[in-house]
Amino acid sequence: MKNMLYQPYKWFFAFPSLVLSTIFFSVLSIILAKLVNPKTGRVVGGTAWAKFIGVITPMQVTVHGLEHIDRRQSYVIASNHQSHFDILVIYGWMGIDPMWVMKQELRKIPIFGLACEKVGMIFIDRSNTETAVRSLKTAKTRVVNGSSVIFFPEGTRSRDGNLRPFKKGAFKMALDLELPILPVTILGTRNILPPDSLSLFPGRVEMTIHPPVDISGYTGETLPGLMEAIRRQILSPMPPSSKGLSNGLEE
Repeated sequence: MKNMLYQPYKWFFAFPSLVLSTIFFSVLSIILAKLVNPKTGRVVGGTAWAKFIGVITPMQVTVHGLEHIDRRQSYVIASNHQSHFDILVIYGWMGIDPMWVMKQELRKIPIFGLACEKVGMIFIDRSNTETAVRSLKTAKTRVVNGSSVIFFPEGTRSRDGNLRPFKKGAFKMALDLELPILPVTILGTRNILPPDSLSLFPGRVEMTIHPPVDISGYTGETLPGLMEAIRRQILSPMPPSSKGLSNGLEE
């Protein structure tokens, strides 16, 4: 009965508000990036956008481990990925200056794509290795002074809740930039907006921010060990059914 009552609210208020607020806060981010700086556009526009959508969904977020974040330190943030709402949770409730590694195709979304470009998000063309490498090299100059870059090492959303095998990109960047990795676990977003679905529901989310991992003892040769250490951290709050496949590392 509760879900049936929610459906009119979803279609006539929540979804229209989501679309209109995305346009509004995208324009706000563009203006702030132009008048102040890209960081202000990211932090103010992005956080307000995420909080607003959290309220209208509604989504209740509980955060554990905020004490592990040093606001002056830049990180490579590695999180599991179960829903588009993971982006909102990180943006709205971590209290950081986030930069995303985004698919090139997202640049084509009207207004939103322009906003992402103006605030300094990192677009990657996955079909062109040379272009992708060049984009990451450019990104390295931006991840300084408390700005952090966020990766979903699984590469895509998990369709069944299991933690998928990790790709190497986030870990290679951490070694290149000599930055600590901040593991993050997000639980509950899959129940709010499942992958490949418009079945929006209200719900509760838990985000666990784990202690940062010092990468100074790792090299390219020991990269699998670093990946496995981060994977164990992210898995630790997850139910046993989410433990994933094989050793969880990219072949």
